[in-house]
Amino acid sequence: MSVLDVAKPAFMAEEDIAIFEDAVGKFFDEHAPENVVATWRKNHCVDRAMWNKAGEAGLLGLSTPEEYGGSGGDYRHEVVLMEQLGKKGVDGFGASLHNAIVMPYIFHYGTEEQKQRWLPRLSTGELVGAIAMTEPGAGSDLQGVKTSARKVGNQYVVNGSKTFITNGQTANLIIVVAKTDPAGGARGTSLVVVETDGEDGPIGGFERGRNLDKLGHEAQDTSELFFNDVKIPTENLLGTEEGQGFFQLMAQLPQERLNIAVQGMATIERALELTIAYVKERQAFGKPIIAFQNTQFVLAECKTEATVAKVFVNHCIERHLKGDLDASTASMAKYWVTDLENKIVDRCLQLFGGYGFMNEYPIARMYKDSRVQRIYGGTNEIMKLLIARTL
Repeated sequence: MSVLDVAKPAFMAEEDIAIFEDAVGKFFDEHAPENVVATWRKNHCVDRAMWNKAGEAGLLGLSTPEEYGGSGGDYRHEVVLMEQLGKKGVDGFGASLHNAIVMPYIFHYGTEEQKQRWLPRLSTGELVGAIAMTEPGAGSDLQGVKTSARKVGNQYVVNGSKTFITNGQTANLIIVVAKTDPAGGARGTSLVVVETDGEDGPIGGFERGRNLDKLGHEAQDTSELFFNDVKIPTENLLGTEEGQGFFQLMAQLPQERLNIAVQGMATIERALELTIAYVKERQAFGKPIIAFQNTQFVLAECKTEATVAKVFVNHCIERHLKGDLDASTASMAKYWVTDLENKIVDRCLQLFGGYGFMNEYPIARMYKDSRVQRIYGGTNEIMKLLIARTL
């Protein structure tokens, strides 16, 4: 039972979804208990074996059709996974990016040969996916990427660098945003796929840089990637036509931004659940902290705002399932929910007092981890610019 009094929408209340939710929760209880996640945080990376276990359990490729090795589900199954990752405190496991960002690019834009070649191996965990968009000099402005993929005979020669790449130390299939026509502006951008190992791996200087030292998300490997004359087959152009990359990115970004809102909502609910339990137990001046009017008012405000956010996120999920979630509404969800996430987690941490500042308490880690939500997937300032264009 959620701490919020919001009934599951009909599309999430079907029996098979409930069964799946229970199975995902049990999987994380077994394979990602707190002591295991603590080890991931210490190592700054999720164990590679976790990906194989998730593949064996059918948690990779959730919304990928069975004919391509996936589970044949839909976006609701991805939502369940993201919610369980948040509510169970499974820090760092980048399965939602792998499932709900990387694999959809291949499914929607790949050739039949590319789908058959990559999607089954992504579904088993043999391949771990990443998408390399951001560069040292280009973040939200994707038209400003400098990485190039120059066609030479039957190969592309890839040169450039990327940074802040989720799954960067682990991924062995990387979708790279590159310029195939540096003079072509948005129409000169393409997506090319680099496999980093095996006989299909690149020829040339592919190098993983630092596993970046971050403010939060200690268990997540977030890396620099370097491409120095990396040679890949021309068949690794995603799709059949150069210059489609920017439009492919724009079409998929609404789902990425909705993913971030779903993840933010899961964090909000967990923060409230932990905080309400804490203030009922913790005593001050001879009575539980919940007995103080300030505590009640703070949590009443948080619950109210969280309820509004939950209803809106459910509305966005329903629209996305119907295929009519527009970029502006996805931007609203991303910016507003993540702003609220940071606000509520901060207010909850305050109610923990000094213990809230201790890393051993989940609320402290949630405080750190939440901050980047307002940055990646397009900064919240960019989200407001996109919304403003509809005025």
